[in-house]
Amino acid sequence: MKKILSVLFALTLLVSCLSTVFAEGGASAAQTAEPTSHILVVYFSATGTTKGVAEKLAEGLSADLYEIVPQEPYTDADLNYGNSKSRTSKEMDDPACRPAIAGELPDLAGYDTVLIGYPIWWGDVPRIVSNFVEQVDLTDKTLAVFFTSGSSGLGSSMKHLEQQAGAGTWLEGKRFTSRTTAQDLVNWAKGLGIEP
Repeated sequence: MKKILSVLFALTLLVSCLSTVFAEGGASAAQTAEPTSHILVVYFSATGTTKGVAEKLAEGLSADLYEIVPQEPYTDADLNYGNSKSRTSKEMDDPACRPAIAGELPDLAGYDTVLIGYPIWWGDVPRIVSNFVEQVDLTDKTLAVFFTSGSSGLGSSMKHLEQQAGAGTWLEGKRFTSRTTAQDLVNWAKGLGIEP
């Protein structure tokens, strides 16, 4: 009888632990753990290009990594830039639009530098990234943006983010592609005075 009770207790404990993990929604390391670096690389990626650049940058700088994940994932139809009725077209037509972010936002208290990556949409920053900078405290942070695009430049995206954040010291942003090397990214960061 004691063995059966011990097994039942162990199973109950296991289920309780697993339900806690799943309730937290699979939070990233930057959300749940103490910072392991003074640099946090934050990114939003709809197709994977910005994600690849962000991962190389974080690895090259030994930085922590946080992904801005939309509560409602973007589908291929949502990303149809040629369709004025697509989700992204509607979002970018509405400057006040703020798509919801899944999970908890990171605590930035342990970071002095935050690098923010995103794709350029219609010459601007995706509205979900605007949502992020408006919800976190960027006071006294050094910030720089890196963005991905086939051919578009920075446009007004960094200026808009700086206004929306209302805080921090913003350094020059730069465009990268999926072919950018980790060393190129580290060289860019070091050129701004950002060191691991």
